[in-house]
Amino acid sequence: MKSVTLTDNQSGKRVEFPLLESVLGSHVIDISSLNKELGYFTYDNGLGMTASCTSTITYIDGDKGELLYRGYEIEELATNHNYLEVCYLLLNGELPTPQEYRVFEDDMRIKRYPNEGIKKIFEAFPDKAHPMAVLSSAVSALSAFHFQHLDIKTHQEYMEMARRIIAKIPTLVAYTYRHSMGYPYIYPDPNRYFSENFLYMMRAFPNGKVKISQVEIDALDAIFTLHADHEQNASTSAVRLVCSTGAHPYAAISAGINALWGRAHGGANESVVDQLEMIGDVSKVDAFIARAKDPNDDFRLMGFGHRVYKNFDPRARVLKKMRDKLQAELGISSKIIEIANRIEEIALNDDYFVSRNLYPNIDFYSGTLLLALQIPRSMFTPIFVIGRTGRVDYPMDGAKTRPKRQNHTPTPTLCGQC
Repeated sequence: MKSVTLTDNQSGKRVEFPLLESVLGSHVIDISSLNKELGYFTYDNGLGMTASCTSTITYIDGDKGELLYRGYEIEELATNHNYLEVCYLLLNGELPTPQEYRVFEDDMRIKRYPNEGIKKIFEAFPDKAHPMAVLSSAVSALSAFHFQHLDIKTHQEYMEMARRIIAKIPTLVAYTYRHSMGYPYIYPDPNRYFSENFLYMMRAFPNGKVKISQVEIDALDAIFTLHADHEQNASTSAVRLVCSTGAHPYAAISAGINALWGRAHGGANESVVDQLEMIGDVSKVDAFIARAKDPNDDFRLMGFGHRVYKNFDPRARVLKKMRDKLQAELGISSKIIEIANRIEEIALNDDYFVSRNLYPNIDFYSGTLLLALQIPRSMFTPIFVIGRTGRVDYPMDGAKTRPKRQNHTPTPTLCGQC
């Protein structure tokens, strides 16, 4: 095994530490015995350079602008596979066969319905309560209705828990929205696909017909897929930390939802739309671009650049194509989208932004795309929750992964990494 030797300049003692090799990405020094050998701890503010686990799920190369789920490129998955196929991939390590998919989706359709008692929890909240506060409470309450998941001993029990939470989250998000609007709750439609069913629960009224186009379903499906996982970010870390205490998995997921709430994490696309509305008109874009380039002005364009990606965010490429397709097929036009398109046009051709790797990121496109799907801004982060729940973490990850698809890598924690 390869190793790294550290020398203590105080005592002169030399200690070898194992070097953990990854199939993809950087190698990592295993310093778990540092305190025992030398009496020291490490200090890494923000844990930006510390790997707290290894993963065979997601791999990111920020310099290349590359994102892989189980070894599959994100563009391939978001373009050629639906969200439930991606959920199956994340949980099992490989894409499903047609038969495996049918069994998986049929089970998910059955599990969409939460216990009727959950509705009483929604009724206890004021109409103007923040959707994330309501949603995290509802998910935490699921632990009371599914207490059998507290003591998971087998992989089969874990899969049952994971499928149940993935299936129920869209229903809880739709209930959250309809409670905020004072609308009657709409039950899931077992005859509709996952993303179509969510749009149905958001838009429908009793005995009313709902028009949902295929391009809308595809767009929402892509958003869910692109948000499904992104290594050891703040919300994932929160779930793993709470789960490590032996708490109920749904209570841990509730903690992750609260971590996702913040504008430095899941709420970033709301900030993008806020800024576009603040700019107000295409004619004002040039002035705000000039402010963004002025070193003496603290104004910064939201939705540009990324802590991880030093190239174009691969998720942003997919969403840009999907947003353009949505506009073309549905004839959608709005002042917000016009402003966003003008900013994008300038930034992609301006050396100031290009030389600093300030490319549009996923938040720049997802906000305007969600508006085009008639999703109100208050529901942007709950939409993120639906997608991210597709990767329900499991400490004893025993999923099979083909060697040629494997992307086993130590994963540092980066708060706000999304």
